[in-house]
Amino acid sequence: MRLTIDLTEQEVNILKKRGKRNYLKLKEQVEDIIRRSCINFKTTTSVSIKADDKLVEIFSRQRRVKRK
Repeated sequence: MRLTIDLTEQEVNILKKRGKRNYLKLKEQVEDIIRRSCINFKTTTSVSIKADDKLVEIFSRQRRVKRK
């Protein structure tokens, strides 16, 4: 599967530096970041806020809790 994203030069430089530290090429570094993000997303659940006011529920920040 192909995915195209637009990055600024500054973002590319940051990813290249990070990849160099991890001994990865730019493409491999981006793949690693996306893979880790997917793994972390799968293992976390959000706790819904129970509030009397509907607007408070909508605009309140929700915590992420890791499953044990």
